[in-house]
Amino acid sequence: MENKITLAFDTCLDKMYVVLKKNDNILSSKVIENTQTHYHSAYLISTIADTLNENGISPQEITLIAINIGPGSFTGIRACTTVARVFAQASGCKTVGVSSLEILSKITDVSNPLVALDARKNKAYLFYDNEIKGAVELEKVKELAESGEFTVITDDRLQPLLGGTSYQQGEYALGEILTNLAEEKIKNEDGDWHNLHPLYIQPPPMG
Repeated sequence: MENKITLAFDTCLDKMYVVLKKNDNILSSKVIENTQTHYHSAYLISTIADTLNENGISPQEITLIAINIGPGSFTGIRACTTVARVFAQASGCKTVGVSSLEILSKITDVSNPLVALDARKNKAYLFYDNEIKGAVELEKVKELAESGEFTVITDDRLQPLLGGTSYQQGEYALGEILTNLAEEKIKNEDGDWHNLHPLYIQPPPMG
């Protein structure tokens, strides 16, 4: 049976995750944080190269690249998507993108997660009922959070307003969650890198 090797990476959130999985086994899972001089995505290519070398895996052996397509840092979204597209074009592997909102909805084992991430401009990126709801006014998001119908997952900026759990306060296996979601998703997609695009719910900043 042909080996199934997934390379997953995420530079959209506050930490960078790089995961290498072969069949059902996680070979490597790395977390890189920002430094005072460099945003973590600056280390993406070198971290991928190190991960493959350490595990004796060549780029041509990768069968699936899985990435977070956003929302999140616009710089991180661009870096993630560009590296995935170039890698897949060169190696011929499949690609799949998963939203950061869906990834974060899986950090707790609940049936009714509501994920809200700061979108600036008095809005939050919102996800519930297994759907991305877009960038929603904070007043509406607060009403939903206080309704008692959902388990709230958010970030440090919005937690004082919404309550719930901030993903930035815990050590969650986001890279592994991304990997698992992507391997399920690719069963219903063609995996063509041409179809891998950033998820910009709001327009990226000019310049």
